Amino acid sequence: MGENEQRYADGAFSSNWVSTVGPNLGAFEDAFSRRMGVPSVCLSSGTAAIHLGLVLMGVGPGDEVFCSTLTFAASANPIRYQGATPVFVDSDRDSWNLDPQLLYDVLRVRAATNRLPKALIVVDIYGQSADMDPILEICGKYGVAVLEDAAEALGATYKGKPAGSLAPVSAYSFNGNKIITTAGGGMLTAHDQALADKARFLATQARDPGIAYEHSVTGYNYRMSNVLAGIGRGQMEVLDLRVQQRRAIAFRYRDGFADLPGISLMPQATYGLHTNWLSCFQVDASKFGCTRDALLRHLDSRDIEARPVWKPMHLQALFADCEVYGGEVASDLFRNGICLPSSSNLKPVDQARVIDAVREAAVAPMLSKEAAEVRVA
Repeated sequence: MGENEQRYADGAFSSNWVSTVGPNLGAFEDAFSRRMGVPSVCLSSGTAAIHLGLVLMGVGPGDEVFCSTLTFAASANPIRYQGATPVFVDSDRDSWNLDPQLLYDVLRVRAATNRLPKALIVVDIYGQSADMDPILEICGKYGVAVLEDAAEALGATYKGKPAGSLAPVSAYSFNGNKIITTAGGGMLTAHDQALADKARFLATQARDPGIAYEHSVTGYNYRMSNVLAGIGRGQMEVLDLRVQQRRAIAFRYRDGFADLPGISLMPQATYGLHTNWLSCFQVDASKFGCTRDALLRHLDSRDIEARPVWKPMHLQALFADCEVYGGEVASDLFRNGICLPSSSNLKPVDQARVIDAVREAAVAPMLSKEAAEVRVA
């Protein structure tokens, strides 16, 4: 937390505006809109934002929606909410995000047989924007609607523009583990003010104008509370600092492992600023000295929590019946990828302990090999 989150939240309590209306909501939306340059709507979660985005795009039963396969399940679940079918697309190695060339090749083939998807959910993974220009160009050529899932990339940029501001509709998350948080919440942005207004209407149970409780379309209980919006106002004020902190943590790891073969930081694409929301690395066991899973076990033995990179959607039992294009790159990134402790308030002394533990895992197998050679001699 920064300095003002509690002041804004206390204001909600003192004014008795604690539910889904109140001044913090408007102020948070205004601050977010100024940052992104597009209209914004406070919602209860990033998942709600993706779901409403698909509703705004007219996605429904029988439609197909393309989606990045290397992502968290919340990117793909809303496709099923709408009765549509997910189709997954592989990553490129240069950014770990959706591969624009593969997308082009697939859409070109599908266009020839009149099997174009209704929409695409492109995910900005781990704090880095996807390569949006070719993706938007390709989808524009074939009439495919684009929703940008920027849940992990708030504060990142793409060619000088905020991540999430390029697609017609985008979704953000303020879950407790994100670079800024409202404890739980999300934001939908839309280039078209009318779409943003419709999202706000749908998020409040789609109650028609008037004093009676009348409804002509299906709505949702997706609005953020005024209390949580107060936290969000304060968090927006420290966003740039949080980006600096996360990047510093990632580069401190990188430098701490600089002399170790077989462990490399997630690529930093040249087209924008990577927030390094999480410090993600790839482990080449043949060079590093142990596998990713062995490294996870070693860190756990030192009371250090680390996790694998996202398990791709096409490998999930939930989506086993779904079509996938490619998948080898995302599968390899999952198999060898690790996310190290990355909290903005991670102390240098604690990070040094993580670095030492990783170095232990790399050195121990080599020592064992040398010891074995000595015993043989």
